[in-house]
Amino acid sequence: MRVLRAKILGFCSGVRRAVDIAWDESFEHCSDEPGSAEPGSDEDRPADAGRVYTLGPLIHNPKVLKVLGERGIGILDNNNIPRNAINSTVIIRAHGVSPDVEEKFSKQGMRILDATCPHVKESQNKALNYAKKRYKVFLAGEKEHGEITGIYGYAEAGATSSCIVVGDPIEAEEMAAEVFFEDQKAKTVLIGQTTFSAAEYKAMEIGIRKFFPDLVVLNTICTATAKRQKALKDLCRKVDAVIIAGGKESSNTRRLLALAQKLGKPAWLVEAAEDLPPEIKRYNTVGISAGASAPDNLVDEIENALIAFSETLSAE
Repeated sequence: MRVLRAKILGFCSGVRRAVDIAWDESFEHCSDEPGSAEPGSDEDRPADAGRVYTLGPLIHNPKVLKVLGERGIGILDNNNIPRNAINSTVIIRAHGVSPDVEEKFSKQGMRILDATCPHVKESQNKALNYAKKRYKVFLAGEKEHGEITGIYGYAEAGATSSCIVVGDPIEAEEMAAEVFFEDQKAKTVLIGQTTFSAAEYKAMEIGIRKFFPDLVVLNTICTATAKRQKALKDLCRKVDAVIIAGGKESSNTRRLLALAQKLGKPAWLVEAAEDLPPEIKRYNTVGISAGASAPDNLVDEIENALIAFSETLSAE
């Protein structure tokens, strides 16, 4: 079995930055004893204990989260503020959050450490600014995705009821028709989730322009996503099957899986080397790609496991 890697894969700069921020903060404030605090727990510590939390899972990768948990970094949700909040730190993950969520934790005396991806932060600010100018903001993405809820919050902070989340081209055109019915002269802008499909984004633009020819389209899709997808396409020309490394909750990782399958390759999404499917041994050449939240060591482990499969087959 030959094993080939995509030329571009794994951590994007935004995710790597967020992980580095959390890792550095763990050395500043957390115990040096691995496993000294249960991830997400709120122990009865004095207010000056300086606990460190992330607001939601920092990234969509269980292995990385396990390591951070062993460093004593807990996980909070929007409704879970620790009793001893003063002097504790909450890290905003790469997806970002809405302004009201950040304000809620700040008012409880928590120090805010913003690890929002710079590309996402740019989208948040653009949504806010266009909403202030009374534009109707069409936000392309997954409604429940952390990045989308954060950007939505910024748009709503600029002008209430100024933002509409659309998940596909059909929905985008339908919602544009509704806006047109209410206000034919509405100013409109389209902003996309950074990991959104460029092809779907273009289709949404076409649908909305049927009603609003002067639609402003912002190029907010991250080049890291496009580069990983292009590298996967190149890889698929050379291999018989594909392994996508990354978390199952990761939107961009699932998109890589869907792309490989669309290109006609047997493909699997695996979170760890032990998740490799037994049938992968049937293929002579196997490719590896990885989502933006997959760490380098996960890719190494999967590659080593595939090589071990190959050596076992040779021995047989």
